[in-house]
Amino acid sequence: MGRIIAIANQKGGVGKTTTSINLSACLSTLGKKVLAIDMDPQGNMTSGLGIDKENVEYTVYDLILGEVDIEKVICKDTLENLDVLPTNIDLSAAEIELIGVDDKEYIIRNAVEKVKEEYDFIIIDCPPSLSMLTINAMTTADTVLVPIQCEYYALEGLSQLIHTIDLVKERLNPRLEMEGVVFTMYDARTNLSLQVVENVKENLNKAIYKTIIPRNIRLAEAPSHGMPINLYDPKSTGAESYMLLAEEVINKGE
Repeated sequence: MGRIIAIANQKGGVGKTTTSINLSACLSTLGKKVLAIDMDPQGNMTSGLGIDKENVEYTVYDLILGEVDIEKVICKDTLENLDVLPTNIDLSAAEIELIGVDDKEYIIRNAVEKVKEEYDFIIIDCPPSLSMLTINAMTTADTVLVPIQCEYYALEGLSQLIHTIDLVKERLNPRLEMEGVVFTMYDARTNLSLQVVENVKENLNKAIYKTIIPRNIRLAEAPSHGMPINLYDPKSTGAESYMLLAEEVINKGE
């Protein structure tokens, strides 16, 4: 029975999609069967894993409209052990299409039910907003992993996100838990990064992953080549960090 992890933070630019792409790829490299679900209309996770998002036959949008079965949408073996549910800008219309639809919070969960036994991990990249798409991700997920950028406003919005997670748990998905926080874009040369980490540790009584993702130029370059970091530059500090994070995620489940 696989673990379903939503990667969420309504703040943009915190390394959410980077984490979704590279955690998925590193888990698959470690021999786990992974399904990556792109719930962000920007489709950056889709293209970052090497899929041409403009030319895929079906996307998450078609799934939400109920026009196709999940099996038709899945891009099989995008990488070894890694399948992808792709997305493009069409998904931005989903909010409007869902007005008045019964059980709209559970569309993705009901679709994923059919295939989740086939995977060790399902990783969902959420949009940078607390929208119906994010709610769908959270009703599907077992846990929420929150990337936090090592910068001054890191904690801003975090309480709002935790409140949303608590609400979803209370009303829609009683098994939802906070997976924990992972620090991203850490710059060892600045005192600020260190202060942010200490500050969050003091103020947050949630699990915090030991692995900290550094600010790394190779990490930033990799998506434009349609490759996760462990394929683009396996010896980079970014690749090493995400492999460590993947191992930590696996061990946490066991």
